[in-house]
Amino acid sequence: MDNRIPCPYCAEDIRPEAVRCPHCRSRLGGLDPTSWHRDHPDRRLAGVSAAVAHGLGVSLSAVRVGFVALTFFHLLGPALYGLLWLVIPSRPGEQPPFEHGVARAREMAARFARGSGGGTMPQEPRA
Repeated sequence: MDNRIPCPYCAEDIRPEAVRCPHCRSRLGGLDPTSWHRDHPDRRLAGVSAAVAHGLGVSLSAVRVGFVALTFFHLLGPALYGLLWLVIPSRPGEQPPFEHGVARAREMAARFARGSGGGTMPQEPRA
């Protein structure tokens, strides 16, 4: 038997990883952005729908239908999906692609400002 914890609202035994209590349907955790990640076993394309579904505690089908429905409103579905892909990390504890890109851009800008860019041509003395 797995470890069970009491629901803080109805005191029924629930699984520790539960997002909602199956008995009283109360939401157990807040929106903790550190627990959002795209590496879920039920992911299909990039894992954004699975991350949103797990983070908000709603069904995966509802999230996918929501993205499809938003596609018909000025292509908001793909735009929102892409934006969320940039800000939700792939695995827990990793940097999201956006933060990784910003860090690389800062590193390249610092290298360029120092003058030690890798692509600069050596200057020959003029005669």
